[in-house]
Amino acid sequence: MTNSLLLAQSDKQVSSLFFLLPLLLSGLFFFSSCHGPSAESEQEKQHPYTNHLIHENSPYLLQHAHNPVNWYPWGEEALKKAKEENKLLIISIGYAACHWCHVMEEESFADTTVASMMNENFVAIKVDREERPDVDDVYMTACQLSSEGGCGWPLNAFALPDGRPVWAGTYFPKDKWMQILEYFAKEYRDNPQKMEEFAQQLTDHIRQTDQLPVLEKHNEIQAEDLASIAEKFMQNMDPLYGGTKSSGNKFPMPNKYEFLLRYHALSGNEQALQLSLTTLEQMRLGGIYDQIGGGFARYSTDPRWHVPHFEKMLYDNGQLVSLYAKAYQLTGQEKWSQLIRQTLQFVERELSAPEGGFYSSLDADSEGEEGKFYVWTQAEIDSLITDPKLRQLFCAYYDISPKGNWEHGKNVLDPVESEEAFAKRHNMSTEDWLQHLAKAKEILFQARSQRIRPHLDDKILTAWNALMLQGYIDAFKALGDENYRKIAVKNARFLAENMLQKDGSLLRNYKDGKAKIHAFLDDYALLAQALMSLYEITFDEQWLYTAKGLIDYAEEHFTDPNSPLHYYTSDNSQSLIARKKEITDNVIPSSNSILARALNRLNEFLYLPELGRESHEMLQAVWPQIQTAEQPNFYANWLQAALEHVWKPYEVAIVGPKAEEIALELQRRFLPSAVVLAGTTEGNLELLKDRLQEGETMIYVCQNNICKLPVTELDKALQLMDY
Repeated sequence: MTNSLLLAQSDKQVSSLFFLLPLLLSGLFFFSSCHGPSAESEQEKQHPYTNHLIHENSPYLLQHAHNPVNWYPWGEEALKKAKEENKLLIISIGYAACHWCHVMEEESFADTTVASMMNENFVAIKVDREERPDVDDVYMTACQLSSEGGCGWPLNAFALPDGRPVWAGTYFPKDKWMQILEYFAKEYRDNPQKMEEFAQQLTDHIRQTDQLPVLEKHNEIQAEDLASIAEKFMQNMDPLYGGTKSSGNKFPMPNKYEFLLRYHALSGNEQALQLSLTTLEQMRLGGIYDQIGGGFARYSTDPRWHVPHFEKMLYDNGQLVSLYAKAYQLTGQEKWSQLIRQTLQFVERELSAPEGGFYSSLDADSEGEEGKFYVWTQAEIDSLITDPKLRQLFCAYYDISPKGNWEHGKNVLDPVESEEAFAKRHNMSTEDWLQHLAKAKEILFQARSQRIRPHLDDKILTAWNALMLQGYIDAFKALGDENYRKIAVKNARFLAENMLQKDGSLLRNYKDGKAKIHAFLDDYALLAQALMSLYEITFDEQWLYTAKGLIDYAEEHFTDPNSPLHYYTSDNSQSLIARKKEITDNVIPSSNSILARALNRLNEFLYLPELGRESHEMLQAVWPQIQTAEQPNFYANWLQAALEHVWKPYEVAIVGPKAEEIALELQRRFLPSAVVLAGTTEGNLELLKDRLQEGETMIYVCQNNICKLPVTELDKALQLMDY
């Protein structure tokens, strides 16, 4: 989703083109939040309607396969029909865990009157944004440019038969949706030229939103530059509850907090450390974290992480495991270790496919009610925890009451304070309270396991799997649990065997034994990044060479000859009305910032200086925008790339009989800027060649391929690294 900071740079005249719509739409409520669909309709029911989505395997698309709306999936068939019948397109975009998508489906798309209006006057297309983020980006940008309301999902765009958007909005109640349908049907019939003008101007602006000027000269980025930007970055953080300052929804943004951890470790800035750890602690002690079963919800509806929108996304949990692993490496605090283990237990229990992939998400709703699987009444707690003292303590710790701490008498499990503070206040040792708490949690976990579960979106996405793969790798580095390494290797093999094609390309989506859809830049960059990290815990060189193959393919098929930045879609993908680039970092960092870091990292492993130079050029292209941004927080992953250019990574080469053992021990520590290579033999990697000394394990600490004198003890190597 294109960030509003970029869109603010676009010509504000676009919104004035749609002067008729505000009159029509006055009083509408736009919802940017999506908090999960309800339970599936009963499979045994006979369906009076079946549309073209029945042949798809996306859970989101299949939710609409029996609507009376004659939905088509995105593709040539629908576009051809629109052109032949001269009808506007309705492009409706959402995802399986989106609550308001499901509400609109029930209110409007399942209604025969609405469907008749849509079928008669439009060609309707349904898109799963997680399968086709490229399509979503185009029409989300159209919404942000043309709509006076907030933009989110479901996203509903009206477009000419060739796909150029005329206008886009989000959730609408049935009566308002009918008004909008009537308006556009009439306008296209009576004023087609006006629609053409709107579409062309809006399309022109969409094509301009991610175009950055190419600068002839660059100033080298210095530590002082980063200090100034970091100060502005930290001013946007909430010092009390963590995260970015907000009076409403608050999203976990792992790459922001990782930047602060790494910036602290490299610069010594204590405020950066405190802001990051405060965020991690407040999330851990918030309702956004599943206190019973582990794992994080997508975001909270308040600034103190109390009440979540209850859907759980793979991409959040993968990145948060990585983040907490780094916090554990840096601080050694066992509370982070416990959270990592609980979250990965959740992933293994609920998001893991037998063949090695990871599923995409769990809905918020079950039995048609948001959060029902996760929340509790006082009466339920009373009936389950029979020990009066334990029940009293448990309810006090989680602020449970008969009236509820949420809505309709329901309670979100949201600790009132840390375990240590609570134990002290109740004259207990922390160890005793943790034992009591674990007993109560197990009782509730067993009871909850009998409830009807939220719906699972069981598609397997390459990019999101790469984030979870990285999470398992980082957890293994921090905790040394052999099971994590086994799961990581199994997942990497699954992706290599099912998503990687013989020509070096990737596919994005796997479901029901089949992979499909050309992958996007984030798929290539995130997987390459994760495979390089997998080498660091297996020391199997094949993963580095597989990563290089992914980078080579991306370089050949995603490059813009007029810019160092890369397109989101490959030249083999279906053409859209705009070939866009991702620049700003969101919950998932932008594909360009990920690629920039991956290029530099591959250079460190394989000594490919041209990739390091390209990484630097990508960073320099975005740097003026970062420097002038009021909220540099939207460039957190670019700022991590800047850290790696200002503080050059250490290349640690370890060769000898104990090389792998020492390398893993080294990586139990927080290494803010380093790559680790190891082998019992020299292998084929440049940094390991001619390093082997008979009977000795030597540690070489290098920067820019210039190595200091080798040492044999880990402590001495760490001294050479200034960590």
